[in-house]
Amino acid sequence: MSAELLIGPLLRRVVGTQATVWVETTAPAVVTVRTAGGATGTAATFTAYDHHYALVVVEGLTPDSATTYEVLVDDEVVWPLPDGRFPPSVIRTRAADDRDQPVRLLFGSCRETTQHATTRKLPPDALDAYARRILADPDPAALPDLLVMLGDQVYADETSPTVKRLLRRRRRRPAGAPSDQVVSFDEYTKLYLESWGDPEIRWLLSTLPSVMIFDDHEIIDDWNTSASWRADMRKQPWWAERIACGLASYWVYQHLGNLDPDEIAADPVFAKVRAAEDATEVLREFGARVDTEADHAHDTERWLAVQYQWSYALDLGRTRLVMLDTRCSRVLQPGRRAMLPAGEWSWFIDRAHGDYDHLVVGASLPWLLPPGIHHVEAWNEKLADSSRSWVAGLAERLRRGLDLEHWGAFRRSFDGLGALFARIGSGTPGAPDDRKGAGPAYPPPASINVLSGDVHHSYVARVRFADPGVRTPVHQLTCSPIHNQVPAGMRPLMRLGWARGPAGATRALARAAGVPRPTVKWRKLAGPYFGNAVATLTHAGRHAEVIMEGTTSDGHLREVARQRLTG
Repeated sequence: MSAELLIGPLLRRVVGTQATVWVETTAPAVVTVRTAGGATGTAATFTAYDHHYALVVVEGLTPDSATTYEVLVDDEVVWPLPDGRFPPSVIRTRAADDRDQPVRLLFGSCRETTQHATTRKLPPDALDAYARRILADPDPAALPDLLVMLGDQVYADETSPTVKRLLRRRRRRPAGAPSDQVVSFDEYTKLYLESWGDPEIRWLLSTLPSVMIFDDHEIIDDWNTSASWRADMRKQPWWAERIACGLASYWVYQHLGNLDPDEIAADPVFAKVRAAEDATEVLREFGARVDTEADHAHDTERWLAVQYQWSYALDLGRTRLVMLDTRCSRVLQPGRRAMLPAGEWSWFIDRAHGDYDHLVVGASLPWLLPPGIHHVEAWNEKLADSSRSWVAGLAERLRRGLDLEHWGAFRRSFDGLGALFARIGSGTPGAPDDRKGAGPAYPPPASINVLSGDVHHSYVARVRFADPGVRTPVHQLTCSPIHNQVPAGMRPLMRLGWARGPAGATRALARAAGVPRPTVKWRKLAGPYFGNAVATLTHAGRHAEVIMEGTTSDGHLREVARQRLTG
């Protein structure tokens, strides 16, 4: 039986005259991507867990062009589909010198499949609505440069009715495995097939470049919230397979496509996968090892010797995007908690400094929450570090029960990010480095923006620094969910978190526990909006603007917020 296209094509990175296209096929095959302009790329599939994948690098694209393409599997055209329902997929390149070319980033997070809407009565899917808008007017010039997906692309612990039925039919599952949650690699593949097989989403991902980062639901709710949480999960007989397969499937379906075309061959995991006749054991060992590495995140030398880094960076014109892993590699030792290990934080500082107009930091978890909630998280972290075991134990239960695990609950990282932005925004040199000395000085960028999701509501907040020398405006841009919802009873609490009175009360609570005053202040400019939404961040020269759009009851998009971020 000849191979067919199962998932994809997903257009992932477009860099200069190169592009990467990801596919999953039904059998081993040779996959070719061929454009109308003559640019081509070919790759053999690799096999893991009886599934077959290819990441094709297309070479020879024409700068500043938009060209249609087709996908061939063993020389048979499998894309576009013959039904003619959708326009041809397009690869759009930027100008050879794109410094003066605007940059548009479409972003959002938290997308349950459309099947959830049938049982939970979710509002319409915002990404689906965006796809239909583009389909109605498929002008390549109007496309964003990049879709930035900020976590919870799939829900391993909150599955749809279809996946639940599949799990009930499985005879061989680990002892004690949750009956409605995925555990094995093959079960994970069903989540991606369900999510990316939606016809409109499939077409959108075939014609709009995308980058991704995980959050907790790709693995399980509250993933890596604390060291004791990790210890408790390891007692579960099914957890070892769950975490290994979750990380391995994330590498295959999401992270592999994040790599620059020139970085792919240098990725150590990809080299092993391509060399193996069957890469199942390679990926199983990789998934288990990467999870274990988090136990050594506090030990810089040991971590640098073994670590696999999920964070990455890229440039589009005069915009620099740095995507951060705020889940897998956390430092979780009480008293030393940090979102990133010291080695990866140093990497981040290096990438954050540079010659650009706009810095964008992508992190699944918002840096800036409503102040009333932020102070509760800081208070809880302080109590969790208490020398009195009963206090620390109670704080740990609250941390898990109330999801107190954002940047405010990792105060060292929260303050460090603020200090980094202040330094960049004032044009001062990079932080001193024992090996390199102080980094070079760069002029302050026009804007610094943190893109986040997770919290199931959308808002814009602006930072105020104590140092008047910080000239760059810094904003938190949170857009969540794409397709989910926050319980109605939680909405008033989230609104109150921005109010001065409740924020003052929780700040007093934190101060009573010995938490220092935050190093930055912030205020809400737009929101909160609780519907399904996507947002577009636009950079044109030294100007920046964000537009947030929510879905209407009939599945269209309407503007819910527009905020100028510069000037």
